[in-house]
Amino acid sequence: MKKLRMGLVGAGRIATARHIPAYMTLPQKVDVTAICDIHVQRAEEVARAYSIPRVFEDYRDMLNEVDAVTICTPNTFHADIAIAALKANVHVLSEKPMALTTKECASMIAAAKQTKKILSIGYHYRFMKQSQAAKKLMMHGEIGHPLVVRVQALRRRKVPGWGVFTQKELQGGGSLIDYGCHLLDLALWLIGHPQPLEIMGSTYNALSKTPGQVNEWGKIDSESFDVDDHAVGFVKFANDVTLFIESSWAANIREDVESLSISGDRGGLDVFPLQLNYTKHGMLFNTESPWLPGCDDPGLAQAENFVSACLGEADVIVKPEEAMAVSQIIEAIYESSESRKSVQFEKGKEISR
Repeated sequence: MKKLRMGLVGAGRIATARHIPAYMTLPQKVDVTAICDIHVQRAEEVARAYSIPRVFEDYRDMLNEVDAVTICTPNTFHADIAIAALKANVHVLSEKPMALTTKECASMIAAAKQTKKILSIGYHYRFMKQSQAAKKLMMHGEIGHPLVVRVQALRRRKVPGWGVFTQKELQGGGSLIDYGCHLLDLALWLIGHPQPLEIMGSTYNALSKTPGQVNEWGKIDSESFDVDDHAVGFVKFANDVTLFIESSWAANIREDVESLSISGDRGGLDVFPLQLNYTKHGMLFNTESPWLPGCDDPGLAQAENFVSACLGEADVIVKPEEAMAVSQIIEAIYESSESRKSVQFEKGKEISR
């Protein structure tokens, strides 16, 4: 069987902590043959550490040497790199978020359709065992029609003090586009991606703009900090579902919270930990599962799915149209916060701002 030749664009922490080790567990299907970074010395260090044979400074020079790429760059570069790779007939897995804007996402999808190459986005929360089990429960109608979805992705004083996470020009935003996007994507996937009708949101960064703040994840510059460290959003969907999302890097709360719950007309579902909540025989029940099938490391499951899809053995679990829907909602929350008005949609298109 022909093995996939994988190239990495970006040699930072996400490449070395998740993607490269994951691909190394699939030696029968994929070889990591190249890595690229504008800081070529960093790429050379990673190449030596993982025995990657080719190093490039410009990703364009790498595209003729690989069958697929994994994009691990700041968010602002995702779209341009993905489109160039797809047009070079190279499959693409891009780290989340898909792009900075819905328009960029649409251009990526158009390139994938034109070239008939795989395009997927690194929303690895879908590959968690709890998430996979929750999807099965939703598909079997265990809670009936979903009514209200609650999403919380909250960290207590953990603003990423490394890389470019706090630079809006390169990242497009802060806690919501970096962290909240994972649970938002998971929530939309579980409820079947209904059509949004109206979105309201507010974002904050007063805490991180205040000098001398306690932060567990490195030092942050309060003067240059220009992204959200806290965001809230409210989404009304066409099928009478509503969704609340709250995301933060720096909440003044007792402890970190990662929660996704769905209330339906027949029961309810909590994802972390997985639990069904329902009534029966005039009583209240909460049901937990003592064992769940699947991979303990979602990064491994994500890599296996993408590689198998590139080899024609599977369908990608994270489809680009679904990832674009996540970006659409995030974009609208940011816009609503800035304009202090709701953003309304009709048949997938904005009708007012």
